[in-house]
Amino acid sequence: MKTNPGRFFEDYRVGETIRHAVPRTLLGGEKALYHALYPARHAVHSSDDFAARCGLAGPFDDLITFHTVFGKTVPDISLNAIANLGYAEGRWRRPVYPGDTLTATSEVIGLKQNSNGNSGVVWVRTTGRNQRSEAVLDYVRWVMVRKGDTGAPAPETVVPELSAVVAPETLSVPNGLTFDGYDFELAGEPHRWRDYTIGEKIDHVDRVTIEEAEHMMATRLWQNTAKVHFDATNREDGKRLIYGGHVISLARALSFNGLANVQLLAGLNGGSHAAPCFAGDTISAWSEVLDKVETGVPGVGALRLRLVAQKAEAEPFGLKGEDGKYAPGVLLDLDYWGLIPT
Repeated sequence: MKTNPGRFFEDYRVGETIRHAVPRTLLGGEKALYHALYPARHAVHSSDDFAARCGLAGPFDDLITFHTVFGKTVPDISLNAIANLGYAEGRWRRPVYPGDTLTATSEVIGLKQNSNGNSGVVWVRTTGRNQRSEAVLDYVRWVMVRKGDTGAPAPETVVPELSAVVAPETLSVPNGLTFDGYDFELAGEPHRWRDYTIGEKIDHVDRVTIEEAEHMMATRLWQNTAKVHFDATNREDGKRLIYGGHVISLARALSFNGLANVQLLAGLNGGSHAAPCFAGDTISAWSEVLDKVETGVPGVGALRLRLVAQKAEAEPFGLKGEDGKYAPGVLLDLDYWGLIPT
């Protein structure tokens, strides 16, 4: 058999390292397509001249790095996934620039068979590297994966202990980054790190309706081959599930309205895809400031932000009910660190 049916839950072993296939060289086309697919307007990633004034040489949007590395892992981790469940301990280590080639490896750090015996949860720690073998991104994610053989014995349960928050002192500030000559007018908003308060909530106002063609193009762009995103016969309802990263990028782009000066992503504390998303859904977003710290670089601060994407008809600022479950319409609950002028 020369074709690859993908791994099933019983095929993983704690401690194994998976070297993912097909390196990806990123060029200007990926940047242009990203801005065509999402209403992304953060100035550092929109203008090489603006980036140069901030000491950077026109880096890719940090989520291009995330999607590219994530896509490398799909054939080995989530080809037979039922759902991608969450993220933790993510760090953007260094910027990625046009001409860089990214590869990825993943270590299996946890396994737990579900009580139904038909599936289980796989935890992996993934690292993306450039052509110089320098880490550009690492993160933990956990995925619910089908069993190929329901009679296969359950593995020993190993659930990793994960940090709730990436320690701010471990965040990487890109070499050369400076906001000394930052142009707030060109960036789009006057709001600095000092203007935000812990507990503040921001309604990002704008909305985007997800189109089938756009999410299909995006998922192909990142070489994400998960069957639930492409094959309509893979779900009983006959729908293709929207890639969760597509929702992340839409929500991040919408957050420009209120968080235009949060130019770079530095840490991924946690994330949950709270409900499935399908073509035709209209997405809105809001953020909550969870914490704020100064970095070791003068003029560069970090905001810890909760970014929530929800269907447009959902109640604004609604997250969870009294039962602790996500409110109807909530699609994404993402907790991250972003860098902003102080």
